[in-house]
Amino acid sequence: MIEKSVRIHDKFSLELKFGYSTRRKLKENLFEVNTWIFIPNSLDINRQTYDKSDFYKDLKSNIRLITPEFLLRDIADKTKSPFIHLEASFNALAVTPTRSNARNYEHQIKMFNSILKSSLRDHRLHIIRNIETEDRDYLISNYLQSSREILSNYRSLRHIIAVPTVRRELFSLYILGDEFMSNLIEQHTFLLADEIRKNHPELYRQTGPMLTELIRGEVEYRRSKGFPTAENLGREEIRELIYRRGTLKKFFDSQLFLATRKKRDGFIAEQLIYSIAAGFAMIFATAIAFIFQKKFGNFTIPLFVALVISYMLKDRIKELTRYYFAGKLKKVFFDHKTRISVTPDKSVGWCKESFDFVSAEKVPADILAIRAQSLDLEVQSVSGWERVVLYRKLMKLDRPSLDGIFTHYTITGVNDIIRFNVSNFVHNMDNPEIPFRILAGDDFEEISGQKVYYLTFVINVRYDGENQVYLYRVTFNRSGILKVDSL
Repeated sequence: MIEKSVRIHDKFSLELKFGYSTRRKLKENLFEVNTWIFIPNSLDINRQTYDKSDFYKDLKSNIRLITPEFLLRDIADKTKSPFIHLEASFNALAVTPTRSNARNYEHQIKMFNSILKSSLRDHRLHIIRNIETEDRDYLISNYLQSSREILSNYRSLRHIIAVPTVRRELFSLYILGDEFMSNLIEQHTFLLADEIRKNHPELYRQTGPMLTELIRGEVEYRRSKGFPTAENLGREEIRELIYRRGTLKKFFDSQLFLATRKKRDGFIAEQLIYSIAAGFAMIFATAIAFIFQKKFGNFTIPLFVALVISYMLKDRIKELTRYYFAGKLKKVFFDHKTRISVTPDKSVGWCKESFDFVSAEKVPADILAIRAQSLDLEVQSVSGWERVVLYRKLMKLDRPSLDGIFTHYTITGVNDIIRFNVSNFVHNMDNPEIPFRILAGDDFEEISGQKVYYLTFVINVRYDGENQVYLYRVTFNRSGILKVDSL
C-alpha cells in the first residue's frame, strides 16, 4: 500500500510524503511512483534553463521507518506495550548497567516518544474529523485523560533510575525525554484548541478551559524543573527555544531515520555501451584505412587524405552512437540508485529515481485526461502551452529485513518525505500584486489583485497490481506558495 500527502511545508517548499507499507506475505515489495509536473511556458522552465542538477538541488528526500501505530489510550495503559518495554529497560539499566542495557534504555525512550508523537497527531486529527458527531466529547475527554496518564506514568519511572548505578549522562536522557514529551503534548493541545476556537466557537467555550488547563499545567511543570518555556521570553530567547525544540525533535526521531548511500544507476551498462560506440567508430576508421592502403599503397597523398577524413568521421560516429544509445538507456535505467540501510551492513532495500522533460506526445492518454480536470480555460487545452516533466521513483523493500530491525516493535515499511523547492520557478514571474480597476457608483476605483500561476501534479502510484492516480494543483506567485488543492 502507498499512502500519500501533498502540503505546503514553507513559503517556497512543498512536502510530498509517501508511505510505503509492505505486505507480510511478500518477501520483496516493489513500489512505483510517477509524478508528472505540468509547468506553464511563461515560467521559462525547459531543458536549457533547468537541467537535472537544478532539479535535484531543489529536491530533498528523507527516508525513515514508519512509526509503529498505537492508540493513545493504549500508550497510557501501564499493562500494555510500549510502556511495559520502557519500564523494563529502566529496571534492567538500574540493576545491570551494561552497554547493551544502556543502548536499549536509550532506544526505548526514543521509541516511546516517537510513538507518542505519532499517536497524538492521529488522535488530534481524528477529533477534528469527528467534531460534528456525538463522539466528540468522548474523544476530547479521552485525549485529556490519556495525555495526563502518559505524563504521570513516564514521570513515575524517575525513582527507578535515581540510583548510583545509573550514570549522569544516562539519567539526562530521561530528563530530555520528559521535556520533549511535555513540549509534544503542549504543541498538539494548542493545535487542537486553535482548530476548535476558529471553527467551533460554541464548543470551544465548553472545552477550551480544559485544554488550556492541560497546557498551563505543563508550562508550570517545565518552569519548576528548569526547562525553558516560551511565556515571558524575549525575541532572542524565543529563537533559542525554537532551536532547542527542533534539536530535541531530531534527537528523538533519529531512531527511525535510515542511512542512504546514492550512486549513479546503470554506470557499468553505460560504460559498456560507450565502449561499443567507440568500437563501431574504430571499425569504420580501420576499414577506410585498409581499403585506401590496398588501393593506393603506403605513404601516398590519397591515403593521407582518407585517414584524415576517416578520423573526422570516426569521432562523429562515436558521438552519434553514444547519443542514440543514451536515449535508449534513459528508458531502462534511472539517474540514481540509493541503498537504504539501518546500519552499514544491514540493508532493507533500495530506491531509484530519475527526472526528465517529456514531450506532450509521450505523456500517456490517461495522465492527460486526469490533468484536463484542472483546466479552467478551454484555451489552456491547446497543445504546447506548458512543459511537462516526469519524476520517477522505484522503491524496493525487503520485508524480512524490516521485521528484524527492532525486537519489540513491528515495522511495516518506510516513509519517504520529499521537499520540493519552487524558488527556481519564480524568476520570470510578474509582480505578485497588479492594479485592478472596478466600477464604484458613477466612477471607478483601482484595487490590488493577486497575479498567480499554477503547477499541476499528477501522481501515479503502483503497487502489487493496484494503480491509482491523484491530481493536485499548486497556486503560487513571486511571493511564494499560496495553497495546494486536491482535485
